[in-house]
Amino acid sequence: MPSLQAYRLRGPVAALLALLVLAASVSAARAAFLKPESFFLENGMQVVVVTDSRAPIVTHMVWYRTGSADEPKAKSGIAHFLEHLMFKGTEKLAPGEFSKIVAQNGGQDNAFTSYDYTAYFQNVAADKLDLVMGLEADRMRNLRLTEAIVAPELKVVLEERSQRTDNNPAALLGEQMNAAQYLNHPYGIPVIGWRHEVEKLTTADAIAFYNRYYQPANAILVVVGDVSADKVRELAEKHYGVIPGGEVPPRLRPQEPPQIAARRLEYADARVREPSWQRSYLAPSYTAGESQHAHALDVLAEILGGGTSGRLYKELVVKQGIAAGAGAWYSGDSRDLGRFVVYASPNRGGNLPGIEAAVDVVLRDIVANGVNEGELSLAKNQLRSDAIYARDSLSSTARLLGASLAVGQDIDMIVNWPDEVAKVSAEQVRAAAQYVLDPRQSVTALLLPKEAS
Repeated sequence: MPSLQAYRLRGPVAALLALLVLAASVSAARAAFLKPESFFLENGMQVVVVTDSRAPIVTHMVWYRTGSADEPKAKSGIAHFLEHLMFKGTEKLAPGEFSKIVAQNGGQDNAFTSYDYTAYFQNVAADKLDLVMGLEADRMRNLRLTEAIVAPELKVVLEERSQRTDNNPAALLGEQMNAAQYLNHPYGIPVIGWRHEVEKLTTADAIAFYNRYYQPANAILVVVGDVSADKVRELAEKHYGVIPGGEVPPRLRPQEPPQIAARRLEYADARVREPSWQRSYLAPSYTAGESQHAHALDVLAEILGGGTSGRLYKELVVKQGIAAGAGAWYSGDSRDLGRFVVYASPNRGGNLPGIEAAVDVVLRDIVANGVNEGELSLAKNQLRSDAIYARDSLSSTARLLGASLAVGQDIDMIVNWPDEVAKVSAEQVRAAAQYVLDPRQSVTALLLPKEAS
C-alpha cells in the first residue's frame, strides 16, 4: 500500500480526531476504510469502483502501468514529457481544449508521473462522469503530435526542471543521492530526466513511448464517488471498451546487485542557508525483496519519525537540543526495491557530526534492543487512523487504490493493510530494523552552505 504519510493530518486537532476514530470498534474501522469493486473489460483494462454518496461528486482516474523507470536508455524524462503532451490535442480536440472543457463543466483535472506509473485525473460532478470518461478515452489512443506542438512544450519541461531541481540545492542533492543509492536500477534516474537527455527528446520519441504503453490492457480505471459499479461498468464499456486491447509490454528493468559499501556525499551551495543531514538505506517494498518486512518498516518509520512523538525528534530536538528537526520515512510503495530514510537538521550552534552521531545512537539502540510496547501501539494506531482518514477524501482513496494496483499489489492487500499493520509485533520491527539499517547499503548526504565568492 502506498505510504500514507502524504495524506497525514498533523497537529493537536488531528491527534484528537485520531483518538476518537480509534475508539470505534474494529468492525467499524474496517467498514470505514475501503469497499472497492473490481472487474475487467474484455480488452484487459482493469476497473475499480468505490461508491461514496456523501456528495454528488466523483474522482475519475486512469493509471498507466508505466513510468520513468520504463524509459528507453538515454531517453530519460520521456514519460514525464509525454504526460505534458497528453494535453496537446487529439483528432477531436485542439491543444488545451481538454482542460478547458473540464473547467467549463465545473471540474478540475491534472496528471502526474512517477517511477512506476503515470496517472491522469478529473474531479467533477457525478453527472459529468460520462463526459470526462469520453475525453480520457479519446486521448488514450487518438493523441496527435506534431513538431509545432512538441518543440515548445519541451521548453516548458526544461523550465520546470530549472525551477524545481536546478534552482533547488536540496533537490540537486536528492538526485545525487538516488543515483548513488541505485547502482544499476533506473530509480537512480530522476523522473523529470537528466537535462542533457531531455534536451534531445523528439516527437518520434514521444510517439513511440505512447504507442508502446498507452493502451487499455496496460491501464487501470479508478472511479470513486457518487456512482454505482453498474453505472461505471456501463460507461467504461461505452468509452474504453471499444478501444482494442494489445499485448502488455514486459517491464525489463535491471535490478540492484548486492550493495556492499557505504556511500557518502557532500554538496555545498551558496543558496543554502542552513545545513542538513540525511541517510538513505536500500529497503524491500511491498512487492520486491524481503517483503515480509514491509509492514514492520512502515511501523518503524512511524516510531522513528512520527512527528514530535518520534524517537529521533524526542532525542535530538527535545532532549539534547541539537536539532531543529528530525524524522524518518519509508518508501515501500514502489514496484522494485524502495528506501528507508532518516534525516535531521541542526539547531543554531549545532553541527552535522554531532547530529550524525546522535542519530546513529538511536538507530543502534533499536537494532540492539528493539522497541517498547507503548511506542509500538502508538505508531500502529497512528498508521491505522491515517488509513481511515484517507478514506474521507475521494481523491486520496483513488490515489491509494491506483498507485497500489499499478505497482503490482492486489485489492486484498490494500483493503487488509490496516489489519496487517495491527498485527505487527515488536520483534518484527526489530527484525526489520536489523535487516534494513545496514551501513553497507546506505547513502549519507550532507547539504552545506557555501560562501558566495
